[in-house]
Amino acid sequence: MSGSTGVMAPSGPTPAQRMPSPYSLPLHALRLAGKCALPLILWFAAGEAARYALLYGASEVAYGEWRQVRLVLVMTLLTFIVLTAMVVTTGMLHALRGALWEMRARAGEGMAEEPFFRALDRVAPAFAVLYLAWGFQIEDARDVYQMDMFHHIDEQMTASWFGESTDVGRGLVDLDWRVSLGAMVVTFGLKWLFAKAVEKGRSGFYGFLGAFSEFAFVFYGLNATVAFADARAEWVEHRSVVAGTEEVLSSAKETVPVWAAITDGFGDVWPLFIDAVAVPLAWLTVAMLVFGAYSDETRVLVKGTRLEKGVERLEGSHDLTQKSFDRLTSGFRDRWLPLANSLRLVFRSGFPLFGMMCLCYVALSVGGEHAQRAVVGLFGSREEWVWVYQDVPLIFVRETVVTVLTMALLAATYDLAATRARLRGLPLTDV
Repeated sequence: MSGSTGVMAPSGPTPAQRMPSPYSLPLHALRLAGKCALPLILWFAAGEAARYALLYGASEVAYGEWRQVRLVLVMTLLTFIVLTAMVVTTGMLHALRGALWEMRARAGEGMAEEPFFRALDRVAPAFAVLYLAWGFQIEDARDVYQMDMFHHIDEQMTASWFGESTDVGRGLVDLDWRVSLGAMVVTFGLKWLFAKAVEKGRSGFYGFLGAFSEFAFVFYGLNATVAFADARAEWVEHRSVVAGTEEVLSSAKETVPVWAAITDGFGDVWPLFIDAVAVPLAWLTVAMLVFGAYSDETRVLVKGTRLEKGVERLEGSHDLTQKSFDRLTSGFRDRWLPLANSLRLVFRSGFPLFGMMCLCYVALSVGGEHAQRAVVGLFGSREEWVWVYQDVPLIFVRETVVTVLTMALLAATYDLAATRARLRGLPLTDV
């Protein structure tokens, strides 16, 4: 399946000659979802089928002889599960390209339509960084665990009844740290080779292979990392500075009244900020990558500001200074710099557009959950165990509707921002 199933860009005058309002975002998203409903649904259904097959395979391949080899295969299947999410997300967004005003404007300027596989190869490395930086792979690992537990529930209950040990649900944690370390070294080498190929602009699927090696490097090395991290944590906990710091923080929380209120309030607000603002902005970054109007260069982000001189000084400094700075800020840059650049691009069209996107994103998520509860309460059976089977089609329908509308929302946000910027004479691109 390819993104060519989307609506093709018709020839004719450039649409949206008048400045579109940012408050028209919901209607524009519904328009895009309606025009491209079939390819979006097909992409999502194909992704769910592939995801279920991989989850089922991971729950089967983990048991038998050559346990460590089988656990490596489980990690490989987890990598393919994440890659499936990447392919499906890119495919759904690519299917929306032909219905966007901005893409029609580019077609009117003589720009050829980008093939799906070229877009996928370009998006893959940045997608891997964003996916891992924001911990989206945790949900995939949780699904592998739940499938394993559900598929072998009889063995798990038997072992619990007789007080015996079992390997059920341990497919992601039982890999020996030495095997994990060896696989980590191999995938790091592959990641380095593919990254060099991407930097040199070589043709081929080096971007996709780079994303695969990036995910595999993290997943294969997980057990070795945890083993070393636990040993390091045990050593650090007994150092006097760490122990003294913990005592000071505990004492401050008990003696300073405002301190407890601030920390508790921040802990309550921060998760809401992540779910309502940061996560939709991260997916908007992926959409901008698919539509080909994005760069995550630090210089681009600070261009025209006082910070640009600081970046110039850093780039002209000693290699050791640059490497030290990169190591200190790599986690922060991977997580926040792409989002800050996306926010800068969207802000060219004004704050209301960004606010509308966040509001609609949260409304889709919350509305989907409440709609499912309403259906369960209206047509549900009194026997709770029946919903183990009845929930499956209901959850599929809910996820289909929410995902299709979310992809349309991201595309509509980009389209409105790009169109408004184009009509102002500032095309929404920094590449």
